[in-house]
Amino acid sequence: MPPTPAIPPHRDESLVRDSGAACAPDRGDAGRDGGDAVRGPEGAQVQDRTDTGVRDRADAHAQSPADALVRDRGDACPGALRLHSAADGSLARLRLPAGLLTPPQARALADAADRLGDGHLSLTSRGNVELRGLADACAAPLADLLREAGLLPSDQHERIRNIVASPLAGLDGQGAEGGAAVQDWVRELDRLLCASDVTPALSGRFLFALDDGRGDVAALGGDVTLVAEPGGTVLLRVGDDTEALRLPGSAAPLAARAAAEAFLSVAHEAGNGSWRVRELPPGHDAAAVRARLRTQLPQPYGTTTPPPPTAPHPPRPGILTTPDGTRAALSLLAPLGRLTTAQLRRLADVAAQDGHGELRMTPWRGVVLPGLSPEAAGPRLRELATAGLVTDPASPWYGLGACTGRPGCAKSLSDVRADAVTALREDGTDARGETTGPRADGTDPRRPDPGLLPVHWSGCARRCGHPHGAWVDVVATGDAYEVSVRGTRHPAPPTATVPLTEPGRLADAVASARAAGRTAP
Repeated sequence: MPPTPAIPPHRDESLVRDSGAACAPDRGDAGRDGGDAVRGPEGAQVQDRTDTGVRDRADAHAQSPADALVRDRGDACPGALRLHSAADGSLARLRLPAGLLTPPQARALADAADRLGDGHLSLTSRGNVELRGLADACAAPLADLLREAGLLPSDQHERIRNIVASPLAGLDGQGAEGGAAVQDWVRELDRLLCASDVTPALSGRFLFALDDGRGDVAALGGDVTLVAEPGGTVLLRVGDDTEALRLPGSAAPLAARAAAEAFLSVAHEAGNGSWRVRELPPGHDAAAVRARLRTQLPQPYGTTTPPPPTAPHPPRPGILTTPDGTRAALSLLAPLGRLTTAQLRRLADVAAQDGHGELRMTPWRGVVLPGLSPEAAGPRLRELATAGLVTDPASPWYGLGACTGRPGCAKSLSDVRADAVTALREDGTDARGETTGPRADGTDPRRPDPGLLPVHWSGCARRCGHPHGAWVDVVATGDAYEVSVRGTRHPAPPTATVPLTEPGRLADAVASARAAGRTAP
């Protein structure tokens, strides 16, 4: 097994969560830091953010009608042109529809991170990219660099281009017949969004999810979700509406934009300042948006009641091949979601020299490189493993996530990354990341169990960056960690509280929670 990648430095996760003043990173990629400034391309302060609004709940779907959220201002979600002031400098978030990058664009981002930032790039849970450690004076040169690379097709729309798509669409024979078309839908939807005079009013958190039928991104909580079906049709779901519209695949991109515009219309009538569909009050909910949408489409497409989305299943690291065996794709993960610029350049080189000239950043903080020959795939995978990327589901980093923690985040109650590494070593992994034996739950890391839940370590109750679906929740409380299973529809094991001074017990508690989650995902 390749050695454990080194943890790249990552300081204060200081983005404001979904409070009334500013939005969170992509579903909690970072934390909150009320009072930080948001700056424009010239470095001037755009908005003084104070944490005076309504805080996003840990489970927004559990919000009751009587507990309806009211926002008194627009979101201040950071973007590529509006930087966020954090403890380690300014931060820029670049939206990448479907996580798509060309090799020249990837190299341009690496150059930007080296010249203007901290030499690393953070991958978000929407397949976007963040640059940290930027000086205030870097806003204008960063914007120029991104425009030159073709990464800012419209300044006015840059924060609302939040589109996730099945990263393996068309690569492995999974998904619905014709599901590979979602990549074309992404490009057309992006073009339509940037051509609209209405869509700039969307929040920087509004999310489009385009699923090729395999169900991977349909479970990521999109405000507008498209799911490809056999036969060329597509289901359009608004928020968590139990009903969906069935329409031709060719109509999908335009219908998705129309759904977003219908949301804006209903949200305006609701008057509560909703940023997302789930925040709409009773009477102005997802069903109301669907009804409004039907009046705006060229014909009244029928509705159906699809099954609820299943738990998301991210691509496993390794080599994937097309059904006919003629082409291969590489699936890789960035350790704890951070890429060095050297790693990004190496990925760009592989994509340009052996692939289709495309990098797909995934919502699980990974990268997919399509279009390699089977002969080139193995050597290139080994090369990228040597570069420090996760290439094997037996890696101790597979399924592991953590917030920044101490010392980078002032709100954190512990150095969660160091504690996570210590727990790994107690759980059958040595200091080099090599497996030394079975885990405490009886499984062998060398024989990965796809049923094990992901684990997320959090420095405080905000749980910044936690996965979608079910996961093992490890939260610092000051002198201990609380370990539990969250997000499951089934009865979960009781919460275990383990002192910081007992890493062996902590590792056992995490392993037990993962084992329990295996049978009740």
